[in-house]
Amino acid sequence: QVQLVESGGGLVQAGASLRLSCAASGSTFSSYAMGWFRQAPGKEREFVAVEVSGGGSSYYSESAKGRFTISRDNARNTVYLQMDSLKPEDTAVYYCAVRQRGLIWTRTERTQDFNSWGQGTQVTVSS
Repeated sequence: QVQLVESGGGLVQAGASLRLSCAASGSTFSSYAMGWFRQAPGKEREFVAVEVSGGGSSYYSESAKGRFTISRDNARNTVYLQMDSLKPEDTAVYYCAVRQRGLIWTRTERTQDFNSWGQGTQVTVSS
Protein backbone atom coordinates (compact mmCIF):
# COMPACT_ATOMS: atom_id res chain seq x y z
CA GLN A 1 0.00 0.00 0.00
CA VAL A 2 1.44 3.33 -1.05
CA GLN A 3 1.43 6.01 1.62
CA LEU A 4 0.80 9.57 0.48
CA VAL A 5 1.43 12.78 2.42
CA GLU A 6 0.31 16.15 1.03
CA SER A 7 1.68 19.54 2.00
CA GLY A 8 1.72 23.10 0.75
CA GLY A 9 -1.81 24.26 1.39
CA GLY A 10 -2.63 27.57 3.01
CA LEU A 11 -4.57 30.80 2.95
CA VAL A 12 -3.95 33.08 -0.02
CA GLN A 13 -5.66 35.94 -1.78
CA ALA A 14 -7.36 35.63 -5.13
CA GLY A 15 -4.84 35.74 -7.98
CA ALA A 16 -2.04 34.21 -5.94
CA SER A 17 -0.24 30.92 -6.53
CA LEU A 18 0.38 27.83 -4.44
CA ARG A 19 2.28 24.65 -5.06
CA LEU A 20 1.02 21.49 -3.42
CA SER A 21 3.31 18.53 -2.89
CA CYS A 22 2.51 14.89 -2.36
CA ALA A 23 5.25 12.57 -1.18
CA ALA A 24 4.75 8.88 -1.87
CA SER A 25 6.32 5.77 -0.43
CA GLY A 26 7.29 2.87 -2.65
CA SER A 27 10.03 2.05 -5.09
CA THR A 28 7.93 1.96 -8.25
CA PHE A 29 6.47 5.43 -7.99
CA SER A 30 7.36 6.29 -11.56
CA SER A 31 5.07 3.57 -12.89
CA TYR A 32 1.94 4.83 -11.13
CA ALA A 33 -0.71 7.19 -12.35
CA MET A 34 -1.08 10.10 -9.94
CA GLY A 35 -4.04 12.37 -9.48
CA TRP A 36 -5.24 15.40 -7.58
CA PHE A 37 -8.80 15.82 -6.37
CA ARG A 38 -10.51 18.39 -4.17
CA GLN A 39 -13.51 18.56 -1.91
CA ALA A 40 -15.26 21.73 -0.85
CA PRO A 41 -17.59 21.82 2.18
CA GLY A 42 -20.91 20.19 1.39
CA LYS A 43 -19.76 18.99 -2.01
CA GLU A 44 -18.55 15.73 -3.46
CA ARG A 45 -14.89 15.09 -4.12
CA GLU A 46 -14.06 16.20 -7.63
CA PHE A 47 -11.32 15.56 -10.12
CA VAL A 48 -8.67 18.22 -10.67
CA ALA A 49 -5.79 16.65 -12.61
CA VAL A 50 -4.13 13.36 -13.42
CA GLU A 51 -0.79 12.33 -14.84
CA VAL A 52 -1.02 8.88 -16.31
CA SER A 53 1.62 6.19 -16.22
CA GLY A 54 4.29 5.74 -18.87
CA GLY A 55 4.87 8.91 -20.77
CA GLY A 56 3.54 11.53 -18.44
CA SER A 57 0.45 12.72 -20.30
CA SER A 58 -1.63 14.99 -18.13
CA TYR A 59 -5.31 15.80 -18.07
CA TYR A 60 -7.24 18.51 -16.26
CA SER A 61 -10.73 19.45 -15.26
CA GLU A 62 -12.21 22.39 -17.10
CA SER A 63 -11.83 24.56 -14.02
CA ALA A 64 -8.15 23.67 -13.67
CA LYS A 65 -7.17 23.83 -17.32
CA GLY A 66 -4.82 26.70 -18.05
CA ARG A 67 -4.26 27.55 -14.38
CA PHE A 68 -3.04 24.34 -12.72
CA THR A 69 -0.13 22.09 -13.67
CA ILE A 70 0.52 18.59 -12.42
CA SER A 71 4.06 17.29 -12.46
CA ARG A 72 6.19 14.71 -10.74
CA ASP A 73 9.75 14.21 -9.62
CA ASN A 74 10.41 10.48 -9.71
CA ALA A 75 13.75 10.83 -7.94
CA ARG A 76 11.93 12.37 -4.98
CA ASN A 77 8.80 10.19 -5.23
CA THR A 78 6.79 13.39 -5.25
CA VAL A 79 3.94 14.74 -7.35
CA TYR A 80 3.13 18.44 -7.45
CA LEU A 81 0.17 20.60 -8.27
CA GLN A 82 1.13 24.13 -9.25
CA MET A 83 -1.90 26.36 -8.90
CA ASP A 84 -1.84 29.83 -10.41
CA SER A 85 -4.45 32.58 -10.64
CA LEU A 86 -6.33 31.10 -7.72
CA LYS A 87 -9.98 31.95 -7.26
CA PRO A 88 -12.22 31.81 -4.18
CA GLU A 89 -14.05 28.87 -5.77
CA ASP A 90 -10.79 26.89 -5.61
CA THR A 91 -11.18 26.76 -1.84
CA ALA A 92 -11.25 23.10 -0.81
CA VAL A 93 -9.32 20.28 0.77
CA TYR A 94 -6.96 18.93 -1.87
CA TYR A 95 -6.10 15.25 -2.01
CA CYS A 96 -3.52 13.38 -3.99
CA ALA A 97 -4.19 9.82 -5.03
CA VAL A 98 -2.39 6.97 -6.72
CA ARG A 99 -3.70 4.55 -9.29
CA GLN A 100 -1.75 1.32 -9.29
CA ARG A 101 -4.15 -1.05 -11.00
CA GLY A 102 -6.22 -1.18 -14.12
CA LEU A 103 -5.60 0.99 -17.15
CA ILE A 104 -3.08 3.24 -15.46
CA TRP A 105 -1.91 4.71 -18.77
CA THR A 106 -5.37 6.06 -19.58
CA ARG A 107 -7.26 9.12 -18.47
CA THR A 108 -9.73 8.79 -15.64
CA GLU A 109 -11.59 11.23 -13.43
CA ARG A 110 -13.25 8.62 -11.23
CA THR A 111 -12.30 8.46 -7.56
CA GLN A 112 -12.91 4.70 -7.52
CA ASP A 113 -10.04 4.15 -9.96
CA PHE A 114 -7.52 5.39 -7.39
CA ASN A 115 -6.56 2.96 -4.66
CA SER A 116 -4.62 5.08 -2.14
CA TRP A 117 -5.24 8.61 -0.88
CA GLY A 118 -3.45 11.16 1.20
CA GLN A 119 -4.95 12.91 4.19
CA GLY A 120 -5.56 16.16 2.32
CA THR A 121 -4.31 19.71 2.61
CA GLN A 122 -6.54 22.76 3.00
CA VAL A 123 -6.44 25.52 0.40
CA THR A 124 -8.36 28.69 1.17
CA VAL A 125 -8.57 31.54 -1.33
CA SER A 126 -9.94 34.84 -0.09
CA SER A 127 -11.52 37.44 -2.35
